[in-house]
Amino acid sequence: MPQPRLYKRVVPSGQMSRTGKIILGPKEPILTCTVIDYSAGGACLEVCGRSSMPDRFEFLYGGVKKKSRVVWRRGVRLGVAF
Repeated sequence: MPQPRLYKRVVPSGQMSRTGKIILGPKEPILTCTVIDYSAGGACLEVCGRSSMPDRFEFLYGGVKKKSRVVWRRGVRLGVAF
């Protein structure tokens, strides 16, 4: 059952890809994640296969790399702000 949104998104994602990449560092492997929700100010990501995530990383989505910080965590999902 989908959860209702708490805040109205500024720009809906439209027809973009549902996968993104998380870049943790220059010597760390790049992680693939599922993009649940995306807006101009942040995103909801689903990351499987990793037990802990740092609070800051770079997020690559739609050919654009953004510096991101984690604002909330719930299980395998996390919310990031750009």
